[in-house]
Amino acid sequence: MDSKYLFSQVAPVRLFFIAAIPGAISMLASALYQLLDGVFIGRILGETAFAAINLAMPFVIINFSLADLIGVGSSVPISVSLGRKDEDAANNFFTCACLMIVGTGVLIGAALFEAAPLLIRQMGAEGELADFAVQYLRVYALCSPLTTIIFAVDNFLRICGQIRGSMFLNIFMSVFTAALEFTFLAVFGFGVWGAALATCLGMVTCVLIAFFPFVRGKLLLHFCRPRFSLRMIRQIIACGSPNFLNNIAGRITSIVMNFLLIRLGGAQAVSVYGILMYADGVIQPLLYGMCDSLQPAVGFNWGAGNYRRINAIEKCCFTAAAVVSLASAAVIFLAPEAITRLFVGDADAGMMAMSVTALKLFALTYLTRWFSFATQSYMLAVENALAAALISVSTALFFPVLLLAAFWPLGLDGIWMNFAGTALLAAVLAAVLLKRFYRTFRRMQRAQEEAHPHTAS
Repeated sequence: MDSKYLFSQVAPVRLFFIAAIPGAISMLASALYQLLDGVFIGRILGETAFAAINLAMPFVIINFSLADLIGVGSSVPISVSLGRKDEDAANNFFTCACLMIVGTGVLIGAALFEAAPLLIRQMGAEGELADFAVQYLRVYALCSPLTTIIFAVDNFLRICGQIRGSMFLNIFMSVFTAALEFTFLAVFGFGVWGAALATCLGMVTCVLIAFFPFVRGKLLLHFCRPRFSLRMIRQIIACGSPNFLNNIAGRITSIVMNFLLIRLGGAQAVSVYGILMYADGVIQPLLYGMCDSLQPAVGFNWGAGNYRRINAIEKCCFTAAAVVSLASAAVIFLAPEAITRLFVGDADAGMMAMSVTALKLFALTYLTRWFSFATQSYMLAVENALAAALISVSTALFFPVLLLAAFWPLGLDGIWMNFAGTALLAAVLAAVLLKRFYRTFRRMQRAQEEAHPHTAS
């Protein structure tokens, strides 16, 4: 479907099903692969390897964070430019963003490869645990120039109306990568580095497939001669900073958590934390897939001044996010033993008790997490990057660190309670920021209706 018609004319509920549902399926496919990644490593390579990848994972995500900054940061002005019918600006943002992602992939990948042993040692890991974590991180670092653009090109495809194509590409990547990883680990007997290599090969394959129609010039966005400017770079950074800060702040929090967990509960506590993160790694992509898939439509209508349509689209987004989040809370609370055994089949009584307690407390997170998540996505789509960044950093770093200090006397239970407490504080903050934004939003809507009483959308 033509993206301009989709974003501006299709009924909001139908638009939600056309754009958000495939987006959620895309992210779910990716999440299921990440789930299988943990299952394969935990069951085939053992508990030490499973703990090692959880130690390395924050640095792996940091490796992708700059690409995500540029990809998301360029997607918002691309959508707004298209809404304003400025295709030249949109194509320049697209071209420059692709070049910037490849360049940062080279630099960050090289830095992480060299620093991997030091970073892992600083986490408190030693011996086999440290060796496995370094191997895993270094494979991702080596492949960084070719893999980090995968999430950006997914955004570009959706902007061009290739929503189903994006969905099928993500499903293919997950299935192909899972098959590669199982073959590398179970058939060829590769170590933990083989799991990382399988993921990277799957990403590179899908990057090549995704860019093929762009290179042929068959989509709405085209490559052009890049015209870099400080204003353009500042705009990309401003729009991408909420996601970037969320990634960086979240990984800093994860590093602090792992540092404390090793000392409070050893490798078992790190493994339990990994189980929580894998559960979150299924739910959060669903929320992200729905909200992020609607951002191009919201940004397009923001650029076009269709304020009533933005309201209608966001009502669908908030409602769906609440349903998914509350259902997830129920599943985690009711099935903690099954979730634990999925990753650690031979968990002893001590680890099972720790994991069950952690998961039940963690389930409370999703009673309120949906609201701040949907608000952050909304603020980013309408170029209110400061509000989105404030929600992002508070959720990923400020509130968790504050609650770590407050809950410290409770030991491990205090760490598990941290997630629900953070989500509640983030929801309160989001409500305050959303109320402030709507005062300005309503003034803009009334002014438009008074100026164009017969054409206001």
